Amino acid sequence: MASVSLRKLEKSYGALRIVKGIDLEIQDGEFVVFVGPSGCGKSTTLRMIAGLETISDGEIRIGERAVNKLAPRERDIAMVFQDYALYPHKTVRENMGFSLKVRGVSMKDAESRITEAAEMLGIGHLLDRRPGQLSGGQRQRVAMGRAIVRRPQVFLFDEPLSNLDAKLRGQVRTEIKRLHQQIGTTIIYVTHDQVEAMTLADRIVILRGGDIEQVGTPDEVYNHPQSVFVGGFVGSPAMNFAKAKVQDGALAFANGDRIPLSALAAGKQRVEDGREVIVGIRPEHFVTLADPVMTLTAKVQVVEPLGSDTLVHFSIGGETLTARMPPEMRPEVGADLHLGLDPTKVHLFDAATERVIA
Repeated sequence: MASVSLRKLEKSYGALRIVKGIDLEIQDGEFVVFVGPSGCGKSTTLRMIAGLETISDGEIRIGERAVNKLAPRERDIAMVFQDYALYPHKTVRENMGFSLKVRGVSMKDAESRITEAAEMLGIGHLLDRRPGQLSGGQRQRVAMGRAIVRRPQVFLFDEPLSNLDAKLRGQVRTEIKRLHQQIGTTIIYVTHDQVEAMTLADRIVILRGGDIEQVGTPDEVYNHPQSVFVGGFVGSPAMNFAKAKVQDGALAFANGDRIPLSALAAGKQRVEDGREVIVGIRPEHFVTLADPVMTLTAKVQVVEPLGSDTLVHFSIGGETLTARMPPEMRPEVGADLHLGLDPTKVHLFDAATERVIA
């Protein structure tokens, strides 16, 4: 196992900067997930760590070694790809043991490692089959097993679940979490799926346009987003945003509703008059037993019963928001709904910078 250090890491293609000077320290044994929209630089960063992309500037350290100039095979990492990259003519056993054979590991040691990894992943009964005889989830477990037998210092996962259906994604995600708990090796995992990020990570690195937007635990990025981008990216349904202006010590919304700043949590009560803000609140933080001081008047647009709860989409001054309600709540489309806000869960962002107002 080893720590990973990224210091002012950059990647450019001519004048186009893909990764813009990333600084990040990943602790030994930590599970870190890079997440962000397409084109944010997450896969490029992972490939630079692996040695599959050259570095334009900066430094990568794995453990005590700077690895910028080392070939991938010299970095003591193992990578799991989204397309499995298995040899179709080899059995599962041969696929898992191929890298060990190349490295001159004895047959006895190799067989022991293969058996151990296969049992850990629940594929011991598949060792004599070929990839074409396996399901997508089984092939992904074989790809993980091939990485495990290497016993590397760092595992790299590049969107490994993107080719699986929803049910299999959930199953394999659980396997990956359990695997990390068992072996404790440093894992760097790339995904565009914020649910994967929230369920797997010790820390999440949210990337945007080649820069780090925020780093934190799942709880931190969910409950304390530092920007509108983070608040809207993490969570499903996404955080709601509505424009408001601070007038006479209150948030004034476009539909005429007003919420006094004094009703909000400490730290948000001294925003200066005249400041334009973006108010953020998550769908689950609306309350139906409304305090009249903390109430918004909403026009119901769409109602989505989901069994366990109901999503109510409504408009406030031309902006569409979503509330997560109890399953028995079924308001009529077109009706006015009075929704209370949990004052401890209201987020304020500057309208110009879209950064959080502390």
